[in-house]
Amino acid sequence: MVKFLQRTYIYLIFAFLYLPIAVLVALSFNDARSRGTWGGFTLRWYGELFRDRTIMNSLYSTLIIGISAAVIATIIGTIAAIGIHNSHGWRRKLVMNLTYIPVLNPDIVTAISLMILFVFARVRLGYLTLLLAHITFNIPYVILSVLPKLRQLNIHLYEAAVDLGATPWYAFRKVIIPEIMPGIVTGLLLAFTLSIDDFVISFFTTGSGVSTLSITVYSMARRGINPKINALSTIMFTFVLVLLVIVNIRQGRDEKKERNGKHGPQKEIVDYSYEFAASRADS
Repeated sequence: MVKFLQRTYIYLIFAFLYLPIAVLVALSFNDARSRGTWGGFTLRWYGELFRDRTIMNSLYSTLIIGISAAVIATIIGTIAAIGIHNSHGWRRKLVMNLTYIPVLNPDIVTAISLMILFVFARVRLGYLTLLLAHITFNIPYVILSVLPKLRQLNIHLYEAAVDLGATPWYAFRKVIIPEIMPGIVTGLLLAFTLSIDDFVISFFTTGSGVSTLSITVYSMARRGINPKINALSTIMFTFVLVLLVIVNIRQGRDEKKERNGKHGPQKEIVDYSYEFAASRADS
């Protein structure tokens, strides 16, 4: 009886989360504009979607901002996470508390603060301010994604690589980065998803002529739900789902290779030690 109740509870939670998405996907193929009637299967809303210049321009802006912000935030966040991990005492606690503030801070407060900062600095609101705002609120999420992998890292791997003759940059690139790569990829995907999803911060930090998908959808929804929005949401959901499946498959293969001893930083250390010894012998 207990297992039945547990399974029923889990099924209800998943139904609550994913049934609305399933309805949205189904309505994107509905020939009728009304959500209350089924007019037959059609793909015309997808055709109208790609012919809508407003949505296409918003999609282009969203992808440019999302990809750029995610990559830059991942680079900065990874370096910051390594610095935080190597620090100790009150400095580490202080920086960690500062990192948590943007995550816990309401979006409206962050949005107004950034808008006031840009206005005070006399920076014209547009692509640049939107990109800077997205980078700012994405960095803490990257840091919090990379730090757990750094805590799991064997602290002797880097020292062993350097002792065997590897340069600090080579050891960092071949030993540290592969070990924390799952956290880096997670932070990158999380930053990209949050950037696409954000509305409040984008609304306050963008200028005239620059609109993201969330702002465009909000403007369209005020005049009623357009079936093209369902088609757009379906494409975005499918893209993110396929991306997550590919990443999970790749991570599973990497973990399998590491368990079989065919891949990993230990092998890189040994390979480099042979190369270093050979070069010393030749000289």
